[in-house]
Amino acid sequence: MFSNMVRQEQVFPFYASYKITTHCDRRCPFCNMHLEKVRNLETDEVFRVLDNIAGSSIFLLSMEGGDPLLRKDIGEILKYASTKPFMLLFTTSGEQFHRIDMEEYRKYIDFLHISMDEGHGNVYLYDKVKEFVKWGPVVCAQIVVRSQDMGVLKTKIRKCHEAGAKAVVMPACHIPNTEDMLPDPKEFVALVMNLKKKYPNTIIDPDRYLMDFERPHTCNAASIIIDADGSVFYPCRTLEEKPFSLLETPLNEIVQSAEAQKRRKMMRRCDRHCHWYQYFATASFSSPAEFLGSIKPYITNILG
Repeated sequence: MFSNMVRQEQVFPFYASYKITTHCDRRCPFCNMHLEKVRNLETDEVFRVLDNIAGSSIFLLSMEGGDPLLRKDIGEILKYASTKPFMLLFTTSGEQFHRIDMEEYRKYIDFLHISMDEGHGNVYLYDKVKEFVKWGPVVCAQIVVRSQDMGVLKTKIRKCHEAGAKAVVMPACHIPNTEDMLPDPKEFVALVMNLKKKYPNTIIDPDRYLMDFERPHTCNAASIIIDADGSVFYPCRTLEEKPFSLLETPLNEIVQSAEAQKRRKMMRRCDRHCHWYQYFATASFSSPAEFLGSIKPYITNILG
């Protein structure tokens, strides 16, 4: 973080989203992951990618998909990832919980994010959140809000609050080959800010992310996305370019390369303003004060 501040750019990322499989049992209208035609890595290759992340500035790795629970080797991968010097966030739709032993898996997971919304077709899982919370990792409902879903968000947040779970609320940003379901920006921000006040320490969206929601050029490279084949979308997923591979090169070498620097400049000039939560919210990692504010909702769980 200090090096980034000195250089006045996000050279070293803190958060990585690793799509370890393209396989998914959902066909969400706001997602294009199931349309990807890339190779899913073998177990030993996934380990190599994790090794090349481990020596970097990444302190939080989000393991995602598709749905990672559809990988037969997911237990081996989780166990291996738990030996690395980053915290592990695990994201699933929850539709595959019957296939796994959470008593075993929970030992390797720090944060369990469950995608629950109308787009995923699994809103019924909100009635099971209290059960999920008992598993041990910090449980968070990951809620994608489409324009037509605004009216039911309050009920979801209330159920998370009552169960002792967290919630991350993100707009359905318009990405290539998907329907445009982005909610009205002003209405979205007003609703989420109101719910943050009504249900304290439940919604983890950083305040700065919400306050800067309509400002251009508020995203940065503090966050990266890794595809199922080990390649890195850089500077961001929206541009759909993957110039680097973590199968071949450690992340620290990638981000300090001249090519990476050129692409970060490209990001600063981007005028798409896609509202992609991962890139806009991680602007909160650009200073110690903002970072502490962004993890405040987790603190009681971590200390407990």
